[in-house]
Amino acid sequence: MKASVFIGTSVDGFIARANGDLDFLPPGGGEPHGYADFMDAVDALVIGRNTYETVLAFDTWPYGEKPVFVLSTNALAAAPAGAIVEQLSGEPAEIVSELEARGIRHIYVDGGITIQRFLLAGLLQRLSITRVPVLIGEGIPLFGALPHDVRLEHIATRHYQSGLVQSEYVVVA
Repeated sequence: MKASVFIGTSVDGFIARANGDLDFLPPGGGEPHGYADFMDAVDALVIGRNTYETVLAFDTWPYGEKPVFVLSTNALAAAPAGAIVEQLSGEPAEIVSELEARGIRHIYVDGGITIQRFLLAGLLQRLSITRVPVLIGEGIPLFGALPHDVRLEHIATRHYQSGLVQSEYVVVA
């Protein structure tokens, strides 16, 4: 199974403020920068509970009818009408095996802790990181402490008129 990340960060590497607020990100994602094409290429999403709760506060459900698997051992708030949401728990390798058995071939992994867990388990293949031209000073980092180096191969970097800079990497096995 292929597992990819598509995420925005501040230039100083934070995916959200310490309280989870995303107010530094461009409204609606800003100018088109590949997100729609990326979403078309994935079969399902695997997100953490914190990310799920953040997304529930959005004006509209951003994932359409894509299945969303929320990793949590605690009860989840109800999903909006039309959303396909299922709660799962377990180690990343178990999650991948279960989703593969269901015929899912490509997942979008989102949420800081979830991304970190999948990266440490060696289960991410591609990272697309879009830096927003702002420094927020503190917040929730995209990457935490690592017990070893994780080698990346740079694939491409694109810049956009708004100042967004997006870099794509393949995780070297």
